Amino acid sequence: MSQELVLVNEQDEQTGTGEKMKVHREGLLHRAFSVFVFNRDGQMMLQRRSLSKYHSGGLWTNACCSHPAPGEDVESAAGKRLVEEMGFSTSLQKVFDFVYKAGFGNGMTEHEFDHVFVGQYDGPVDYNREEVMDYCYQSMDELKESIRFKPEVYTEWFKLAFPRIETWWLEHFKNK
Repeated sequence: MSQELVLVNEQDEQTGTGEKMKVHREGLLHRAFSVFVFNRDGQMMLQRRSLSKYHSGGLWTNACCSHPAPGEDVESAAGKRLVEEMGFSTSLQKVFDFVYKAGFGNGMTEHEFDHVFVGQYDGPVDYNREEVMDYCYQSMDELKESIRFKPEVYTEWFKLAFPRIETWWLEHFKNK
């Protein structure tokens, strides 16, 4: 089943749509979202992507990420995908967005206008085994050190977003 992605310019204005795999083969700029989830202790939820993913399989990353459908609200799409991948729902807050481009050895390129959301969750997790291999919570200090010494085990977008998430966390979470 083909999925249509929203093509955008650097201001996140829609310029068209494109078939998902074609967009990634051609490295076209498209709309995406990333969700970062923290527990009440301030630890970040990480998921390990399924080996069957079309790129970055087996790598650790944020709680979930994907693409909104044409005409779909980005925050609603993020909440829906969190349920689909991790099996739970929580309120989300948009904290920033960024544009990045990263190529992968399999001929795919992510070129995304990425809307970044955060949420807090402390309940049970029933992740989708087709999307996710494993999950864990990790302290921000441990995670920062791990990214520094083992960057190859994390997705490209996660490593790019982490410094800004860390800044947000220091301002909004650490002292609560």
